[in-house]
Amino acid sequence: MKWIVTTGALCAVLLVLQSCMVGPNYLRPDVATPVAFKEAPKGWKIADPSNGADRGPWWSVYKDPQLNELVPQVAINNQNLKAYEAAYREAQAVVREARSNLFPTVTASPSVTRAGSSGSAATTQTLEASGSWDLDLWGKARRQIESDQAGAQASAAELADLTLSAQAELVTDYFELRYQDSLARLLNDTARAYERSLTITQNQFTAGVAARSDVITAQTQLASTRASAIAAGQLRAQYEHAIALLIGKPPSALTIQPAALAQSVPEIPLQVPSSILERRPDIAEAERTVKQQSALIGVAVAAFYPTINLSAVAGYSGAAPLISAANAVWSLAASGSQTLIDGGGRSAAVDAARANYDQSVANYRQAVLTAFQDVEDQLSNLRILKQQAVAQDQAVRLARQAVTISLNEYQAGTSAYTAVVTAQATALSNEEAALQIRENRLVASANLIKALGGGWNVSQLVHEAQR
Repeated sequence: MKWIVTTGALCAVLLVLQSCMVGPNYLRPDVATPVAFKEAPKGWKIADPSNGADRGPWWSVYKDPQLNELVPQVAINNQNLKAYEAAYREAQAVVREARSNLFPTVTASPSVTRAGSSGSAATTQTLEASGSWDLDLWGKARRQIESDQAGAQASAAELADLTLSAQAELVTDYFELRYQDSLARLLNDTARAYERSLTITQNQFTAGVAARSDVITAQTQLASTRASAIAAGQLRAQYEHAIALLIGKPPSALTIQPAALAQSVPEIPLQVPSSILERRPDIAEAERTVKQQSALIGVAVAAFYPTINLSAVAGYSGAAPLISAANAVWSLAASGSQTLIDGGGRSAAVDAARANYDQSVANYRQAVLTAFQDVEDQLSNLRILKQQAVAQDQAVRLARQAVTISLNEYQAGTSAYTAVVTAQATALSNEEAALQIRENRLVASANLIKALGGGWNVSQLVHEAQR
């Protein structure tokens, strides 16, 4: 009876110790967040709290059916993302492996032995089950699980960040492709206008009021513009190939029909700056890495404490019939170990763990600062490009008027053809600049959405951790 009481008391003590965990409990590091975006213009729409809900694919704001068809294929077929998805599944398996250390290990060992001596033989049978349990008295295994769980979440955030980056890259390539489509259309339209100018020049030459050099100049200008229109197809093909790679297809399997670049840039609602911490997967990855390193400090500290192992064997061993009271065998054992001298190895391991933690905190804070810079950069890009677009559109209108006036003056014989060529070259240059600005604004809007985290939210990591 006394033995039972003593064993019960020992078990109670061990259970209490099992609830202990050495090392620091994790707290998210403080980071400085601004109360507002510096570059957000007055009147810029700040998103309502309900806007934090998932409203579908972020690229749908462009209302482009072709884009809506292409971007979802990134997460399905992109081979780089498949590799990172496999790495995430590996991280999940590591968590399950670490969790198994909390439970005892049980093995079964049946055996049959036939032996003989002095003309007689006997058969010995054994059926035993043995178990061993390394008690997690100081929380080493639980801290390792905590670290591995945070590592798995960091891996999930990395996968989300790479997916978002690949999606944004596809959107950018798509706008570049559409820019080349619109540039080719502009150059072909300009070439048709130059054909009309060439006809006027030829008529003037036939009438004897223009020099042969005017005709040659008009022909040269027309041929050069046609060559530029053809050259636009080179970059277009490369962007189409890049999009094929992003969606995991060979270039020969993807054909995107020509279409014009979008005319308008969608308005991107802003969240409050602090929401960036919850919406950017790269920040979530950095923060989960901080937790991973924090837990590893506890793993290193636990090495200073003794380890205790419980083991037991039960079964039957002997001649047939095997399963009988006479053949029953059992044993119970407890053992412990404590490192007394290690030359400072454990202290060094703790110092290294704390240094890794400090490094991860610095990386996390730097990731937050970089995120705010990304948002501010794209906000300033959109603000300045919008102002530039207004001025450039005015330049396009004036350049077109100059072309009309110079052609009329040339036909009237009051100006040289060089004035027409100059006006036409200026007009084309301004048209190309206006088109480039529109493409830059669309790319900046996509980069702003990416900088704001796309449609991602850190709550997805919580969901993954509970799977």
